[in-house]
Amino acid sequence: MNTSFDHEKLSVYQDAIKFVVWSDGILETIPRTLAVHDQLDRAATSISLNIAEGNGKYTAADRCRFFDIARGSALECAACLDVLVAKKKLVDAGLGKSILVRIVSMLVGLIRSTSPDRVHENTVSYETRNDKTD
Repeated sequence: MNTSFDHEKLSVYQDAIKFVVWSDGILETIPRTLAVHDQLDRAATSISLNIAEGNGKYTAADRCRFFDIARGSALECAACLDVLVAKKKLVDAGLGKSILVRIVSMLVGLIRSTSPDRVHENTVSYETRNDKTD
């Protein structure tokens, strides 16, 4: 018998699980003594757990709250990857970050569709120091 829950059918949940698997491979290569090791492990796990819990809520406000937490955890994972690259413990975070970009985009879509009257930030083009041409 193949039993599945509604959250398992969500693409964002499936991508969150893909990220957990991807990040687990990274975690195996870095020392557990680094604070970022535990932080990345907990944040990566938090994404899928909050998507599942939020999808099971009945009110829009409850759903959005958990999707917001999952989004925050995904952004935290991106920052953890930046820290690992900066500390030269990870050479390339590209694949992990591309999974996270998809996750964040889908979560924003879920939040917007769940609460159409909620105030949303407009899409803005940000530039970094590397983008500037003087």
